[in-house]
Amino acid sequence: MTAEGKPEAKRPSRKRADDIKQFRCKNLIAVIEDPQNPRNIGTVIRNVNALGVEKVYVVDPRGVLSDDWHELREEPKLAKLSVSAVKWTFVKRFDSTEDCLAHLEKNRFVSIVTSPHVKGKTNIFLHEGDFAEHAKLAVWFGNETRGISDLAIERSEMCVSIPMFGMIESLNLGTSSGIVLYEIAKQRREYQSKYRLRDRRGKRQTVLPTVMTPSP
Repeated sequence: MTAEGKPEAKRPSRKRADDIKQFRCKNLIAVIEDPQNPRNIGTVIRNVNALGVEKVYVVDPRGVLSDDWHELREEPKLAKLSVSAVKWTFVKRFDSTEDCLAHLEKNRFVSIVTSPHVKGKTNIFLHEGDFAEHAKLAVWFGNETRGISDLAIERSEMCVSIPMFGMIESLNLGTSSGIVLYEIAKQRREYQSKYRLRDRRGKRQTVLPTVMTPSP
């Protein structure tokens, strides 16, 4: 409150945070497994924040990141690489893939992995998936060189790939995470705009918007 008893005007950053709250995709986590390049961690965090994904988990066996989220938010290099998105994004690190999977499964998250065709698994192209089916979803992105681990594939529900039509059949981590998370977040945002609960229960009387009106 001001001295005159009037409510203080919100800072632009706080107002923006309030405005985007209804657009965030609840219970959607992006998992980066053993990334080699810290720059890619920053890029994924930036994508996650921009697309309204709720959290980032990083499997970090080399201990590149701090275990303390508050320390991560103030880490200058990561702040620079993510264009300050880390200050507004929840990031949690894990020592191993097993630890991360155990945490997700304990909290009833379903995992899917981004990977080319894997024999014996359900394999789909990105545009074929229904990503609003599960209440809690974790989307895994693998190491830049080795790809996703066998353990993550084994414990996932399906493998999702981006169809490609050029001579080069690979994308870097920043690009692929942006494409995949855009489609998944779009589907989940459309679902939660209509329903408050899963299984198409709790239909909203007024459908929430799925895109923000640009600022004047």
